[in-house]
Amino acid sequence: MCQKQFGGFFAALASLPKASFSVTRGVVSNFHSSADVQRGFCKDCSTPLTYDPLKRDSISIAIPTLDDYSEIIPEIQYGIEARQSWVGDLYKIPADVSGEDAQSNDFAKLLPGIAASNRQHPDHDTELWPPEEA
Repeated sequence: MCQKQFGGFFAALASLPKASFSVTRGVVSNFHSSADVQRGFCKDCSTPLTYDPLKRDSISIAIPTLDDYSEIIPEIQYGIEARQSWVGDLYKIPADVSGEDAQSNDFAKLLPGIAASNRQHPDHDTELWPPEEA
């Protein structure tokens, strides 16, 4: 279910008590993915935000959505029955910086325009969100 929700091979989450969780900007929209779970997302940019088991006192936040998550290190893995066999070997395959790989063609030339028109939440707080249409 997490793979579908996040559109990836795993979801990096950090849990905290619901009483300690607050949203500082905007509103989390929710999708009830089952009778006992709702999954939060941003209605403006569609970013997956939360995993909320309704019968528990904790909520899980998608780590990469936090402004600074460099020191948040996952401590446990759940749902390993759905883990793809090759995930543990990702570090062994070639890796490139965006736009610098041999197959990128002219992608590197597109990056400044993509960054300038980005409508996803930035990695820092802003005075206005969502951004005004240009």
